[in-house]
Amino acid sequence: MHPTSEPPIDPEESRLRVGPPADHAAGLKAVQVSMGRALRQMGPVKTARNLLTLNQADGFDCMSCAWPDPQGHRHTAEFCENGAKAVSWEGVRDTVGPAFFAEHSITDLAGRTDYWLEKQGRLTHPMVRRDGGDHYEPISWADAFALIGAHLNALDSPDEAIFYTSGRASNEAAFLYQLLARSYGTNNLPDCSNMCHESTSVGLAGTIGVGKGSVSLQDLHEADLIVVSGQNPGTNHPRMLTALEIAKRNGARILAINPLPEAGLLRFDNPQKARGLAGHGTGLADKLLRIRSNGDLALWQAIGHLLVTAHESAIDSAFVEAYTIGFESWKKHIRELDRGAVLRATGLTWAEIEEAAGMLASSKRIVHCWAMGITQHHNAVATIKEFVNVTLLQGMIGKPGAGLCPVRGHSNVQGDRTMGIWEKPPAIFLDRLRDEFGFEPPRHHGYDAADAVRALRDGRAKVFIALGGNFVAAMSDTNVTAAAMRKAALTVQISTKLNRSHVDAGRTALILPTLGRTERDLTGGRVQRVTVEDSMSAVHASRGRSAPAGPLLRSEVAIVCGIGASIAGNEIIWADFSDNYDEIRERIGRVVPGCEGYADKIRTAGGFTMPHGPRDHRTFPTAAGRAIFTVSPLEVLSVPPGRLVLQTLRSHDQFNTTIYGLDDRYRGIRSGRRVLFISAADLTELGFADGDHVDLISEWEDGVERRADRFRLVEYPTPKGCVAAYYPETNPLVPLDSQAAESGTPTSKWVVVRCERVKKVPHVGAGAADTRT
Repeated sequence: MHPTSEPPIDPEESRLRVGPPADHAAGLKAVQVSMGRALRQMGPVKTARNLLTLNQADGFDCMSCAWPDPQGHRHTAEFCENGAKAVSWEGVRDTVGPAFFAEHSITDLAGRTDYWLEKQGRLTHPMVRRDGGDHYEPISWADAFALIGAHLNALDSPDEAIFYTSGRASNEAAFLYQLLARSYGTNNLPDCSNMCHESTSVGLAGTIGVGKGSVSLQDLHEADLIVVSGQNPGTNHPRMLTALEIAKRNGARILAINPLPEAGLLRFDNPQKARGLAGHGTGLADKLLRIRSNGDLALWQAIGHLLVTAHESAIDSAFVEAYTIGFESWKKHIRELDRGAVLRATGLTWAEIEEAAGMLASSKRIVHCWAMGITQHHNAVATIKEFVNVTLLQGMIGKPGAGLCPVRGHSNVQGDRTMGIWEKPPAIFLDRLRDEFGFEPPRHHGYDAADAVRALRDGRAKVFIALGGNFVAAMSDTNVTAAAMRKAALTVQISTKLNRSHVDAGRTALILPTLGRTERDLTGGRVQRVTVEDSMSAVHASRGRSAPAGPLLRSEVAIVCGIGASIAGNEIIWADFSDNYDEIRERIGRVVPGCEGYADKIRTAGGFTMPHGPRDHRTFPTAAGRAIFTVSPLEVLSVPPGRLVLQTLRSHDQFNTTIYGLDDRYRGIRSGRRVLFISAADLTELGFADGDHVDLISEWEDGVERRADRFRLVEYPTPKGCVAAYYPETNPLVPLDSQAAESGTPTSKWVVVRCERVKKVPHVGAGAADTRT
């Protein structure tokens, strides 16, 4: 029986309240929310144990984002509100076992919301849904591995299997997982980076030769200008606010560029300090450019134009001559800028752009930060290359207090890529893998996330194994993705909590419960630890302290090893790795470039930082041996009359597709998620009013109309023509084939939609009426 993939409306939506957005982030309220949720979900003992070891040198790494930990002194409470929520979400005392699945069929679960599914608790038993069944049933670990092996061994080609990875996986698990896939014979290793920062990896690799940022935490502290583009640190990377506060107190200015004003860039009330608890915080953004969605490429070409034509003294000619190529071609292109096109694309005035360019021209140490507001556009790679152009123009790389700072979301998504989780592995990595393990890895490229959906949809893939994550809800074009997953002969979800991917699953489906980051790992009869890499290339150890949620949970490493041992003809001795994680680290040190001596380096308190040529000594490992100025055509996307551009975003009560609660106090939303933030001008022009309800229909070149129903309109200071709503509720509106050029990232920040009025909103539960307070 196949359930529908469109999740239901949460009854809580009937209690939706809308108030004014906040003008600051954190403060006493953040402490109250953090501690209240932790105590309710984990109890006082586990709360103390987990929160006091969170992000400590001898504790475990937070799973809520990839922001780096400070070197040296750390606060006793070295975490943010959303980090505490993530730990509470994982450490909850409620559990989901065989009795739960006997009571709830898959048809029943399909009628529940994602929020409800996650609230049920931690998965504790391996479970299987047999072909044709409507219930998950218990299965032993031995039988689960045998079932996976039977399916993999029966495939006509290794490329009929897909091995997906979430950024939550440790370096050790990720390294073994790519070894599993490649020793099996495929490079089908899509990961969550394909959906978020793939544009960053492609853009940076093609210009500076390294697909990672070039700064340290200390560089932010020392910068005199920090540019924050397409990023909401108050919700997505709250500990970044501390770094911004330090920079401000050191004299830095902050230029924020984002369609929506976000509380975390207005004022930060640091809860680590008495002033912050008392509501006396630090103002952050000195200038906010409320840019139209997709206007960033035009903006940065305009800034480059002004630096070349009006602020020539800001050009570091010595750096440009010594370390770059392509400058003259870029300068010729940028001088011929179409000012009218820039104004149409950005929605800004020329005076605003001149002011921003002046801030760059008068600064000596500039850090450029960005996140998914930049990466999820058709021209995302071109935009990132434009960041690089301006950075190279001013020599702002390889010097203290300056550089490129992509801020990644998932806690180890960068580490996964370093460990080889990539459908397009470089030859040097495959050569080292061959030399270390004695097999010839496949050389042809595998499927990324979107290609994986197409392969399942078209019958070219039959087995889907997920090391963490919630692929169905996270991927674009949710209904297409869900239908593709249901066509699989076997899906395997290595998970901690119930989610949508367990409902829209293959004909045969396995749920394999794994240890969380907070829990003790005694695999092999010894205390094990794992490692992760943050957004700034720092690698460090992580070791949970809490008792596992159930006795049958296994570590990600043990599960990957169990799958590997089930594959016929695989000569890797998987038990060696499962029993001793140091053995994995020894192999990492011999295979992964930059990780030489890995097992010894991670024993150092705080770990070590991966080498980075452009940052460390201004060497650029491109084919030319220099950094590259890139010429990109100015792209101004048009929208038909009566249509709007939708960007998807997180609420303050979620992490990616994980929904902790139904509030977003920073944007004034209480007890609801199906809201559409829209400008007063658009409400008037389209004939709507604040509080009306609409269905959203996306329009794309394939002619297919994709729907997401019953959204309450919320008047908000967003640019005319641009609206915003939460994902995953709006992921069904993003076409699978609408992807960023070069990187393939879904274009979740550029979705053309129209609004259709809902004449009557059904009452989906008891409670107060939909109100605006």
